[in-house]
Amino acid sequence: MKRKHFLALTLATFVTACTGSNSNQQDTPQVTLTVSVAASVQDAMKAVQPIYQQENPNVDIVYNFGSSGSLQQQIEQGAPTDIFISAAPKQMNALQDKDLLLTDTRKNLLENNVVLVTPKDSQESVTFETLPTAKLDKIALGDPDSVPAGQYGKEVLTSLKSYDKLTPKLVYGKDVRQVLFYVETGNVDAGIVYGTDAKISDKVTVTATAPKGSHSPIVYPVAVVKESKNPEEAKKFVNFLLEDKAQAVFEEYGFTKPEN
Repeated sequence: MKRKHFLALTLATFVTACTGSNSNQQDTPQVTLTVSVAASVQDAMKAVQPIYQQENPNVDIVYNFGSSGSLQQQIEQGAPTDIFISAAPKQMNALQDKDLLLTDTRKNLLENNVVLVTPKDSQESVTFETLPTAKLDKIALGDPDSVPAGQYGKEVLTSLKSYDKLTPKLVYGKDVRQVLFYVETGNVDAGIVYGTDAKISDKVTVTATAPKGSHSPIVYPVAVVKESKNPEEAKKFVNFLLEDKAQAVFEEYGFTKPEN
């Protein structure tokens, strides 16, 4: 009897110790952060995710990719979002004007450039300046009203006094990745995208970079959304994105770090 009692007591002690250990591990609650991200940053953000989660196993990152304009509208309509990364200040400014951001968390995260691309097998060697006279039937551009890449592209063409001339040939995409897809599949003869988008595709050729001063600086701001249910964890993730470890990943994808 005594031996049975001793074994039972030992087992109980062992179970309690294990339970206590598990309890300590579970003290840190699991958190899910929903990050709404401009389409042009999706590959880089996917590469950053495992680095952060390895160091912060209690945080699950869920991405919502789309055009900056549509993501802005989703946030305005109350879609659950912790962090917003826009491809232009315009959409972030709109949310800030409506007091939907934690303004002290807003930072300039990345910079980019605008390039002209053609399908890989195209024989056309076209530049932004020669677009009006080039033998092209269709040119893809993001919708300037909702897609920052389209806004910047329009600025370039307007500065060269060719936007109105090219309007009949323009095919508008819902985001920059759709524009890239149109070019990759040969559905258009050329397209205007970010340099980072062109870099990840082996189906297009970069024929020109937008002339210096032909468009506004391409800045990607980031901020925590005011209605975030996990603002402290969201701030921590934003700070991580600004650190050298994450910035090195962004650099691999062709982005540059702006001066905040």
